[in-house]
Amino acid sequence: MFKSRRNSFKTHRSPYYSRRKRRLPSPWLILAAIPLFLIAVELLARSAIAVSGKSQELARYKGEPALVTAYRLQFLSNDRKPYTALPDRGELKAKHSMALGYELVGKQKNKYWAIDEQGFRDEEPLPLEKPKDEIRIFILGNSTAFGKGNQSNAATIAPKLETLMNERIATQKKSPDSYRPDALSFYKPERDKALALPPKIRPGTYRIVNAAVPGYTSGNHLAQLALQILPYKPDAIIVLGGYTDLMLPSDKTATNIPQLDRFLANASGHYRAALSQSLREWFANSASYKVWQYWILNPEPSLAEKTLGMMEENKSLDRHLAGDDEELQRRVDRYYQNYKQMVQLCAGAGIPLVLALQPEVTGNSPEKLEDEEKEMLETLGDGYQEGIEEGYAQLTTAHDRLKKAYPNNVYIFNFHKMSVPKSGSDTSEAIFSDPIHLSEDANIELSKRLYDAVTGIPKMQLTPKNFDLK
Repeated sequence: MFKSRRNSFKTHRSPYYSRRKRRLPSPWLILAAIPLFLIAVELLARSAIAVSGKSQELARYKGEPALVTAYRLQFLSNDRKPYTALPDRGELKAKHSMALGYELVGKQKNKYWAIDEQGFRDEEPLPLEKPKDEIRIFILGNSTAFGKGNQSNAATIAPKLETLMNERIATQKKSPDSYRPDALSFYKPERDKALALPPKIRPGTYRIVNAAVPGYTSGNHLAQLALQILPYKPDAIIVLGGYTDLMLPSDKTATNIPQLDRFLANASGHYRAALSQSLREWFANSASYKVWQYWILNPEPSLAEKTLGMMEENKSLDRHLAGDDEELQRRVDRYYQNYKQMVQLCAGAGIPLVLALQPEVTGNSPEKLEDEEKEMLETLGDGYQEGIEEGYAQLTTAHDRLKKAYPNNVYIFNFHKMSVPKSGSDTSEAIFSDPIHLSEDANIELSKRLYDAVTGIPKMQLTPKNFDLK
């Protein structure tokens, strides 16, 4: 009887205790499923790209707008291979240079720019031997003078200035009476009347060479002038800059390839970084990544990335400025000393030097800015605006010192507060795409101001006979 009850109890309990526990999937099964899932996602992404008709566009997509990638530098070693561990892998190729830090590779082209054989932004190569009737003016500078963000070579400052100079020659030929005569009268009233007319500039075919390089500072310009530009026998030099010198720490003499010294001094670290970079690039080239970035995230580079292009540290623009007055003074002194040597080199070669501070967004009053430019100022913050204003004030003082020391050899201009006349329409475009890079309309205005600067240089003018008579 007892046994029967126990069996009965056992029979009653058995459904509960005999229930099997559910097993979790094997970890190996999960690991095996992950690649299959990723492959499925990749195939779906490729299908989406094919259906959208954006296969060619996304093939070049690198997680940022095409225009940004097109102007981002890709640094090459002396054997023309990319430094794979460096983060800046754009389409504009630059090679390492012992003298210049880096220089643009010749004969390269994309839909936005063309670089000639000599590494200048031009469609046609520049022969070392200057044609007899050619007058060469070189523009040196950073990415502003280079024309970063512009849609073509034709949209940049150099070709627009070239057009103005050659139009002036054509006008002089067509209407010579509108300019000073080739010989001045001895009769004072007639002489004064003739001197009131605009001077004629030297006849010939003007060629304006865009020798600017993104990221360059005064130290790069000095080396570039001495080693690269002077052999081409320039008739005048224009340097448009200042901003990058305010951003470059005083312990650096010029801009160089970012992080290069650190990588070369640490072979094992370079290898690990290169391997990591290769894995990131492999992932970035996958269709699933491109779909996620292009259609879902649609990321925009920070203002600092767009402005400086290459940075050793990812920090905001105000943190790139000098942290105290002593550091700012050291940066400005470096700027002064480099341009002092440039003035001396140009004076020795008999070449006029135009030294101009580049435009910058805080130089414009708020009522002259478009909504996106006002929003940019808010993003930059008060610290940046105060720091850049003080920086430009110090650079202006350095220019004054240069003009006082070399009154006949350097021509000083300050375009920090340059504004562009409004078109009068309701669709006026911003002239700044970031704090220093300009629209085509702004380049037109800047070329007009540089035209006035160049045509006002006595050495670029024809001197009438009897001009020195008193």
